[in-house]
This record gives sequence, structure tokens and C-alpha cells, in this order.
Amino acid sequence: MIAETDRPALDDRRWKALGVCLTAGFISLLDVSIVNVALPSMERGLGASEAAQSWVVSGYALAFGLALAPAGRLGDLRGRRQALLFGLGVFTAASVGCGLASGATWLVVFRLVQGAAAGVVAPQISGLIQQMFHGAERARAFGLHGSVVAVSTAVGPLVGGLLIQAFGTDDGWRWVFFVNVPIGVAALVAGHRLLPRFPQPTGRVEKFDPLGVLLLGTGVLAVLLPLVQEQQWQGRAKWALLPVGAVLLGAFWVWERNLGRRGKAPLVDLGLFTLRSFTLGTLISLTFFAGLTTIFFVLSLFLQNSEAYSALGAGLTILPFAVASAVGAACGGRLVLRYGRSLVVIGLSAVVLGLFGVVLAVRQVPGEGVGWAMALPLVVAGIGSGLTVSPNTTLTLMLVPVRRAGAAGGVMQTGQRIGSAVGIAVVGAVYFAHLSNHGPATTAIELGLLTAMGIILVALVLAVVDLRERRARPGGNDLAAAPQPDVRESGPGEKAGQGV
Repeated sequence: MIAETDRPALDDRRWKALGVCLTAGFISLLDVSIVNVALPSMERGLGASEAAQSWVVSGYALAFGLALAPAGRLGDLRGRRQALLFGLGVFTAASVGCGLASGATWLVVFRLVQGAAAGVVAPQISGLIQQMFHGAERARAFGLHGSVVAVSTAVGPLVGGLLIQAFGTDDGWRWVFFVNVPIGVAALVAGHRLLPRFPQPTGRVEKFDPLGVLLLGTGVLAVLLPLVQEQQWQGRAKWALLPVGAVLLGAFWVWERNLGRRGKAPLVDLGLFTLRSFTLGTLISLTFFAGLTTIFFVLSLFLQNSEAYSALGAGLTILPFAVASAVGAACGGRLVLRYGRSLVVIGLSAVVLGLFGVVLAVRQVPGEGVGWAMALPLVVAGIGSGLTVSPNTTLTLMLVPVRRAGAAGGVMQTGQRIGSAVGIAVVGAVYFAHLSNHGPATTAIELGLLTAMGIILVALVLAVVDLRERRARPGGNDLAAAPQPDVRESGPGEKAGQGV
């Protein structure tokens, strides 16, 4: 056993290990949005066609979403430390490949590999947090994770704009990928030293579920593909993939249920959806990200195409949201144990209020001053976002058994990716439809933001309903009922499976 005097060092090592996880999460999520402002540079420096540029963006999102659930399950079975380091290594190598690409085809190929690797990394982070922390510490860790999610997503256009300005429009796009390399290498070195080696669970050996992977992967692909390619694929034929995806996902559900009934290990334990906290939290996360992601999408387009902002200027305009969201997430991680779902209701209400303020700013202050007029409403929305993402993640995963934490995190984040794709398709259609009818750009952005608000209001309604039903039920603090970690880190001289 480890002596009590060694506990501070062990606790310190756990928080350093969390830093490695969050660094890996930061660069993988940064690449979701950083490339948007680099597309003109790719066109100029690489001669990338519009179709290739589209796949640079959508291919990453597709591969990311497809890898999440299988990678989460793989981490549960084979070890989250190994899975995270493998995903991070492939992501870093693919970033080098993207930056050195000699043509658009190679860029798209490496971008797909990069996205799949990011999908391997993401569920291991939530799984390791579940495994390393409990109670108030877990909530704080998820608060820091929420800060990273918020900052990395919102700061991408700013970082991309700075790199394009520093290295020029011909080759600046390459540095959008090269910037990942030193960070990835440093995280790999630190991860090998700091990430805990948890003993493999004893007992029945569970096997992977290849048919489940195939059914889930093809189903998610059929749902996501027409959404992420909505602007590039003309005509209505693409929407025929949606019912195909629904049938495949239905077949996946039946197959997984039958596996469970036969006592075999499914890819996704459908018993997770009997947990009210997991089901409601996943739905809230899906609808919230459907509205949230579109904010940066339409605002960046509006500022650069209609208000003559540079890529850097557009990124700076969104910066108040990123900073406020990080602060809100850190606070949310500390307050969620006290306030529970009510904190999510407050956060979602603040996001809606802030977006309404952005709409008023666009309407009242047209021209170059609109960025300054948006600052305060974006701060309000950012704080609300931080108070939503971090507490909702904690509440969603709190009752999930630690041995299923990776798969549960993968399912939740798959919902986020699907929600983001749906939101961008819907809000983008509203925005572009008004522009194509030669309507004012200010009206187009107002309609787009109001549509995003409507989507987030759905998440707010779900949170309010859940809160009211929780208060109607006697007793039962779900957070107090959260499962303890299965095992703690094995230190020097310990036997595998021995506690700390």
C-alpha cells in the first residue's frame, strides 16, 4: 500500500496527468475550427478546389464522429492510457502530413486520418477523468475539461488568423497544421511519464463487437454525410441517406440488445439509456451543440464576407466568448455539486440572453463597430456556455460505471458531433437562403442567430423538465450515488489491482 505521506505526490501526479489529457483534447478540438479561416490560403497556395476545401473541413468532422464510440469501447477494453497515446501519436503524425501535403488529395487523406485520431483521443479523456477522480474532484476536472472544450472551439479562428498573418497567405495554411506538432510531441513525452497505468480488470474477458462497429459507423456516416455536405451537394437526392441511416442505427440497436440478452459484451451498453441522467444529459448536449457550433460558423462568415473583417479581426471578435466560457466552465465545475441541473438551466438561459443581445447589436450597430457592440452579449453567452457544458458533462456521466466510461463518453460526444452537423446544416440553410434571395446580410445573420437560439431553447426546455421532475422526486442526490473509481493508480512496488 502507498503511505499516507505519499498521497500529495500521487494527487499532484493525477492533476498533471489531467493536464496531458486536456492538452491532447485542446489540439484535437482546435482543429475543428482553426482551418475555416485558412481555406482561402489553401486555395491560393495549394490550388485546392472548392470541393477539396469542403472535404478538409467536413472530412475531419466525419472521421472524428465515426471513431468516437468504437474508440471509447476500445479504451474500456484495452486501456485508456494506451488508446490516448496511440491516438495522439497518429494525430501528430497526420498533422505533419497535412502540413507537408503536395496536393489537395493528400491533404484530404491526411485530414481524414487526423480526424479519426482525434476521435480516438476524445473519449479516453472523459474515461480517464472518471477513472482518476471522484466526487468534487471529478466535478472540478470536468470543469477544466469544459474550459478546454469552450476555448479550443472558439479560439480556433483567432489562432488561424494569427498564423495566416504571420506566415502569409501562400504558406500560412501549412502552419495551421504544423502548430500541432510541438504540442503533440510534448504531450506524448509527458503522457508516457505521467498517465497512470491502471491494472486490467480481472474476470470474464470481453470481446470487441465488429458487427456493431460496422452498423454504427455506416449509420452515423449516412446521417452525417448529407448534413456536412449540404452546401456542396446540390439537389435533394442526398437526403435519401437519412432514412438509410435511421434503418442502420435501428439495426444497430436491435443487434446490441440481442448481444446483451445473450450475455455478451455489446459495443454500446444500452443499459446506459436506462440512466435518466445519461439519456437527458446526452439529449441536452446534442441540442446545445447544434445551436452553439453554428454561432461561430455564421458569425465568421458574416464578419468577413459582409463587414470586411479580416480572419484575425473575426477571431478577435469571438475571443470574449472564449474567455468568458473558460471562466464559466471552471466555476461550473466547482458549483455543480451544490446546484446540479439548475446550474445547466441558468447557463442555457444566459446563452439565449446573450445571443439575443448579439442580434440586437447587429441590428443597432451596423458596420465596423458591430464587433465592439457584440462584446458584452458574447461575454454573457460565453459564461452561460461554460455553465452548461461542464456541469452537464458531470451530470451525464456521474452514474455511469467506470468500466463503461469510455464508451459512454464516446456516445455522448457522437451526439455532439451529430448535433453540430445538424445545426450547421439548418442554420447555414437559413443564412444562405436569405443571402441567395439578395436580402440584407444583417437580416440573414439575424435569422441565422435566431434559429440557433431556437435550437438552444429546446435544450433549455429539456433541462427545465428534468429539473422539475427531479425536484418532484423525494430525496436522492444523484451525485452522491455516483460510482467510486474501480481502481486507483498502481505505484512503484504495488501489485496490480491493489488499492492506494
